[in-house]
Amino acid sequence: MSKTRVERDSLGELEVPASALYGAQTQRAVQNFPVSGRSMPESFVRALLLIKQAAARANAQLNCLDAPLAKAIDGACQALLDDDALMSHFPVDVFQTGSGTSSNMNANEVIATLATRDLGDTVGANDHVNFGQSSNDVIPTAIHVSAALELENRLLPALYHLSDVIEGKALTLDKFCKTGRTHLMDAMPVTLEQVLLGWCDQLRQDIQRLKECQQRLCKLPQGGTAVGTGINTHEDFAVTFALKLEELTGVSFARADNFFSLIGGQDNAVALSGQLKTTAVSLIKIANDLRWMNSGPLAGLGEITLEALQPGSSIMPGKVNPVIPESVAMVGAQVIGNDVAITVAGQSGNFELNVMLPVIAANLLDSLNLLNNSATLLADKAIASFEVNEDKLQESLASNPILVTALNPVIGYAKAAEIAKMAYKERRPIIDVAEEHTDLPRSELESLLDPVKLTQGGV
Repeated sequence: MSKTRVERDSLGELEVPASALYGAQTQRAVQNFPVSGRSMPESFVRALLLIKQAAARANAQLNCLDAPLAKAIDGACQALLDDDALMSHFPVDVFQTGSGTSSNMNANEVIATLATRDLGDTVGANDHVNFGQSSNDVIPTAIHVSAALELENRLLPALYHLSDVIEGKALTLDKFCKTGRTHLMDAMPVTLEQVLLGWCDQLRQDIQRLKECQQRLCKLPQGGTAVGTGINTHEDFAVTFALKLEELTGVSFARADNFFSLIGGQDNAVALSGQLKTTAVSLIKIANDLRWMNSGPLAGLGEITLEALQPGSSIMPGKVNPVIPESVAMVGAQVIGNDVAITVAGQSGNFELNVMLPVIAANLLDSLNLLNNSATLLADKAIASFEVNEDKLQESLASNPILVTALNPVIGYAKAAEIAKMAYKERRPIIDVAEEHTDLPRSELESLLDPVKLTQGGV
């Protein structure tokens, strides 16, 4: 049997692998763009199929496609969504035509092949599967839909899980007081509960900002077709399409208020990327705090002990490293890099179309995926399982001269600074030096310099 078959498009004939479900336009893209070996993310492809499925249902309801034809397209989309080998049918490289036309036609051709088999009559990739659509509204819509669904189903639940684990852990640590640090130098004491609740609040602010981005993503440009005017589609298609997509996904989508802004620009994707970057920065902060507190354990801070997950050195026996926080920090760096690429791509909205859509989609979904996985790992393999080394906490607290700050209202800043310098120089507990150089009785000093009280603020 021949390993290829001949397909035809508007440029002429082309050989396509005999077993491929796609046709000539996909094959041209495979040949034209041997760039990275990276195909579009699966979440993007799934969004593309959901769009085609919702479009078929909308066009059937609006009598733009015959019911059997629309049903065959609908069924082909569902078969692909249920296919474990889904991605084998979508080989087009990320670095393709800037409109993503190659990916749109890839989907149209694969769906048309399966729908034709089911219907027993020809289903056209352009005339039927792509009816009332253009790559120029389909691909921006796929960016919105895929990102909104990844937020809804994966990243937001992961961040809620992480913040809940941190809060639960914090509530068990209220009795543990530690030396605070500013500029990495000794500062006034804090409780571990306060530290972790600070992390928790950072994440919950991130969640709120992400949800605000999600609301904007749920406004879709589908129905604007080629340039935003809605040429060649039913006047009610956009509204009907959004309702059909909501039925398929359980997420509330709506027609865009203005097609032109969402086809010519990608500001919502850029905004989401910016907030993903902010979330990455939050995770890096938490990861680095964990690394510092875990450092040593003998020659560092050694305030906590992270779960031992793997040997830390190929040459130093017994060494264990903070591998999960390190992994999370690297993910943060990658998300920040993705944001730079998305920002540059977002500037490429030339007149009525942005022409860097595939790289926006790929990097945005990469960031969503990385943050989802990292948030879950950080929760389950670092936060939930770390242990507190109370002896280390008490050791550093007892010798922390900065506690003298509590004496400022009583003896004044200058005198307190003098006592702190003596304590540093002589390496003695601050209470002993203060007792020698003030008229305050030790009992009053013990009360004034009580680290736990000092975590509550006030004078």
